[in-house]
Amino acid sequence: MTILKRLNVYCLATFIAATPFTAWADAGHDDGAAPIAAAGSAQPRFTAASETFELVGVVNGKLLTLYLDRADDNSPVKDAKLEIELAGVKLDIKPRGEGEFETTLVHALKPGVTAVAATVVAGQETDLLAGELDIREGAHADTSARNPPWKKSGIWAVAGLLALALLVGGLRRFRANRINRAGSKA
Repeated sequence: MTILKRLNVYCLATFIAATPFTAWADAGHDDGAAPIAAAGSAQPRFTAASETFELVGVVNGKLLTLYLDRADDNSPVKDAKLEIELAGVKLDIKPRGEGEFETTLVHALKPGVTAVAATVVAGQETDLLAGELDIREGAHADTSARNPPWKKSGIWAVAGLLALALLVGGLRRFRANRINRAGSKA
């Protein structure tokens, strides 16, 4: 094999080593739907609804944020008073904005199902809402720990180092063959 052919083989091997082993498909030619990533936070939440009101509660550590909307048009409920009972404990609810409330829990909630009862008073309307808050073990775990950001760049780094090693090896052989030829001609 001539030196030029060997150099071409090493360059081709370097290119193959640096190319990711994935296939890119056109629209409509993929192998199925990609997994859907969560659009919002992974914080525990509950819903409670009636024919008149919808209540959503989001737990972030010890902070409980509540969103109260009308069931028919999903608009925030103005000037409402809200009473919440969580696991049999009455909470002190403070309005934060139109249809938004918050409270601080005394203790962080433990994993398991917790009963939620809410009383809504909005003008002449009064309603009782019930729901359940299901906190799973590890619900607060950071998802980035499962897919560390270095993983993708680490694969590219290894591929780049492999390509560099193949290139350097090819250049060394090319140089050695050139020196051997020059010495045999003399």
